[in-house]
Amino acid sequence: MTFASLGLSRDLLEAVKVAGYDTPTSVQELAIPLVLRGRDVIAQARTGTGKTAGFALPLLQRVRAHDGGRKRSIQALILTPTREIAMQVERALKGYGRQLPRPPRVITLIGGLNIDLQVRNLHHGADIAVATPGRFLDLTRREVVDLSLLKILVIDEADKMFDLGFAAELGAVLRTLPDDRQNLLFSATITDKVDAMARAFMRDPARVTDAKNEPAAELVHQRAIEVNRNNRGPLLRHLIKVEQWAQALVFVASVRDADILTVKLRKAGIDADAFHGGLTQAQRSQVLRDFKLGKFRVLVSTDLAARGIDIHKLPCVINYDLPRSADDYIHRMGRTGRAGEKGIVISFIGHEDQAHFSLIERKTRVRPARESVEGFVLTGAPLPTEKGKAPVKGRRMSKKDKARALALLTDKGLS
Repeated sequence: MTFASLGLSRDLLEAVKVAGYDTPTSVQELAIPLVLRGRDVIAQARTGTGKTAGFALPLLQRVRAHDGGRKRSIQALILTPTREIAMQVERALKGYGRQLPRPPRVITLIGGLNIDLQVRNLHHGADIAVATPGRFLDLTRREVVDLSLLKILVIDEADKMFDLGFAAELGAVLRTLPDDRQNLLFSATITDKVDAMARAFMRDPARVTDAKNEPAAELVHQRAIEVNRNNRGPLLRHLIKVEQWAQALVFVASVRDADILTVKLRKAGIDADAFHGGLTQAQRSQVLRDFKLGKFRVLVSTDLAARGIDIHKLPCVINYDLPRSADDYIHRMGRTGRAGEKGIVISFIGHEDQAHFSLIERKTRVRPARESVEGFVLTGAPLPTEKGKAPVKGRRMSKKDKARALALLTDKGLS
């Protein structure tokens, strides 16, 4: 299969050539013809398999840039869960679109940046908008977003976008859009629940699954090192020095943990920086840009960097803290072993992590052998298991609240 056989225009074939793509990946091969035909699509494929190009290339072909005599009106809206993914999608669209005779105008509408500047950009008009739901809603309330010609909606990282934390915002966005539109959902993981919620507003969607869509990428070697929690920092510093990775992405559980670990690494003479939601957008962009340029060696991050962030030839991901779910583990793992490169994922496992990591192993169907490193061997006995306390009212969403969130996506007029 070649890109030419998928129905892409000559200009976009040139864009593919400039980008260095030889043959389409499985998800691109399956999704691109469907998108070009105007079908609604639910696409699931491993991270690093070209999902962005899978919707960006056919979308650029379907969107016709306005001529200079008309004000541009948004024809395609791409929703992402994070600002970083939005900016990455914007760069991809502009890169591919450069080869077109009349490149469409792409704007990014995200929080953390000057909203008045985004209002001015909208007044000038745009063909494609890449947005996070919250900022998009802020702008629609100001009545500065022209959606009269919108024909394509893309929901990127769909499983995250359909989390209950995003459900209310996503439902509100859907209600602002014209009913007659094409809907595209792309993600590395799509649960049955997400699939059911998506079908509530999609029209006979075609389901695309990467033929090689296994949770554990074959190019990623997974390791599980048993270590006491108070020895994780020394072990991390030891591995960085002994293994001699050019770079490493280290995942921790919280903003505070990221800052503390970064300081300790720097004190040990290891170039490191933190990446998390506590930084301003300008700071986040600069840190990520510097890491991609190789200006420092270790990026310590919360799960903010687990999705959609493409770091070229990243050799190693370390789960200093385990992720909350198997899906998050898959997304973290997807930061390495991309585009045919080999990678490694190392998880630190303490006594209190054994049960949780066993659950991750069952769901990902991979069981790396437990190992230990001399000088950092796990000691002591496992803590006795205790029956969990009764849930505190108000701390978690009640069944009624969950039902209301789901109703926002299945409200009359959305299906």
